Amino acid sequence: MKMPFYKICKLLDISNYASIFFMISEDPESLNYSILQNSCPDTDNQIEKYTGIVSWKYLETHFLNGSIIYVDKSLDIKEVGKAIAEDKKDKVSSWLSSGDILKPGKTHAEHWEKSRTKFVALVISPFVLIKESTKKEN
Repeated sequence: MKMPFYKICKLLDISNYASIFFMISEDPESLNYSILQNSCPDTDNQIEKYTGIVSWKYLETHFLNGSIIYVDKSLDIKEVGKAIAEDKKDKVSSWLSSGDILKPGKTHAEHWEKSRTKFVALVISPFVLIKESTKKEN
């Protein structure tokens, strides 16, 4: 059974889920991204296309909007993104319960800003999943 988008937002404790929910349809494959759908026919291609290395500075606005989801280093960020995109409630709930995915707090943000941490980021609208990069980027 697919979990409705607004329930994933509730699980992730996103306070503005209602406004996000009304901007898209309930069908996760028709997120009002017709160009994206035409250029990336499946979830794996979409995930590949919207994954990249970024700095905290780039992510800060998303953090302030409450759309960042931190992914623990033990997980594959693309697997997490796919589970969210495909409404896999059991997996998402398990990761949330174990703390393997979470909404970062102010302390996290301050640390990442000071340490100039680089991240692998994956956009699964309206979320931005992040995981600390293991690559040494300049």
